[in-house]
Amino acid sequence: MAAGEQALAVDAPRRAAKRLRPPGAKSVGWALMQAARLHRGRIGDRLAELDLFAGQEQVVQALAAAGTMTMGDLAATLRVRPPTASKTITRLAAMGVVERRTEAGDGRIVRVRLTEAGLAKAAAIEGLWDEIEAEMLEGFDNKERRRLRKLLRRATRNLAEAAGLEAHESDAEAEDDLEGGLDGGDSSRDMD
Repeated sequence: MAAGEQALAVDAPRRAAKRLRPPGAKSVGWALMQAARLHRGRIGDRLAELDLFAGQEQVVQALAAAGTMTMGDLAATLRVRPPTASKTITRLAAMGVVERRTEAGDGRIVRVRLTEAGLAKAAAIEGLWDEIEAEMLEGFDNKERRRLRKLLRRATRNLAEAAGLEAHESDAEAEDDLEGGLDGGDSSRDMD
């Protein structure tokens, strides 16, 4: 093989790799989607160890924070339609993670809360979230972590406004805390 042919053979994989770059590789949105996809996959793998599916942990964590919620409040908190929340609650109730009770005097209002088993799952979820966040943010210092959170919240707010949706109050309050220099109760996720 001639020297020119060898050089072409060596460069061929490099040229092929360059052509195979995803079309949005230089896009912030593309990078965000890739990070979110990998994060969600990692969460899903770890949730399977708890016999939960991706998305169910958000319901468990919302109920752990609130105690008891109506189905409507739960759907609003999770930013999903009420039938979606109801379907998830039905599955979690069958697993013994939540219990439902109708409101005395108005059977149309259903309140949900975690069972003891649900409270145990909530604690386990919190632990795995912390572990995966540590994996994801390895090498980031506290300032970079706070900055990334702030930027993602701003991007979320921008997209919500563009879609005609309201930004979630807790997101705005958390961002205000960060802008004001308060670390509040969020310092556990800022630790290295």
